[in-house]
Amino acid sequence: MRSPAEIQAIIKKLRELYPDAECSLDFKSPFQLLVATILSAQCTDERVNKVTPALFKKFPTAFEMSKAQLSDIEESIKSTGFYKNKAKSLKGTAEKLVSQYAGELPRTMEELFQLPGVGRKTANVVLGNAFQIAEGVVVDTHVKRVSFRLGLTKQTDPAKVEKELNQKIPKKYWICFPHWLIQHGRKICIARAPKCGLCELNSLCEKRGVAKKFTQTTAPIQNRKVLTYQALS
Repeated sequence: MRSPAEIQAIIKKLRELYPDAECSLDFKSPFQLLVATILSAQCTDERVNKVTPALFKKFPTAFEMSKAQLSDIEESIKSTGFYKNKAKSLKGTAEKLVSQYAGELPRTMEELFQLPGVGRKTANVVLGNAFQIAEGVVVDTHVKRVSFRLGLTKQTDPAKVEKELNQKIPKKYWICFPHWLIQHGRKICIARAPKCGLCELNSLCEKRGVAKKFTQTTAPIQNRKVLTYQALS
């Protein structure tokens, strides 16, 4: 189990490496972020960002989407995969937002859960990035993988991973912490071939589940700095 000092050192390094990390989904309103997050299930953010400009031009708010033909939504989001189920969720969510919330997104986890297609991850994304409300650490595939390798969790179920991270990561970092891990997971801690030799978290990482051929690489670690386990301010 990682000590509080080790966890603080990991946070400090991630904050240094990715100071400008933010939500990679493009949106101009809380509703658009909700739509983009629903579309991101089993789909890359890059693909979602290619689909949403045309989608939001047709249906910029919940009012327009609630009146849309299901087939029109399906056609607009087909390339994101599972488009029939996603279209039903988008239309159903838009209808509920219009009928119960005057087209605006509610700001509580419990109310968001009542919207079709919204689970804990989606609710955390929306609350954190649209409203700056920290209800929990967002856990996607990158966050799950990197936090496991770092030794921050032994869990593999996203709900259990979130619960453990919520206990270990100070609440003031709940919104930005997943952005740091996502960036690190995309650039360095890649799923099939982690670049351990280039990783500035190498000395802090437990490399849990990482094959020895990656952990024993002789590639130089770039710009490594000596880390001390001192608490962050």
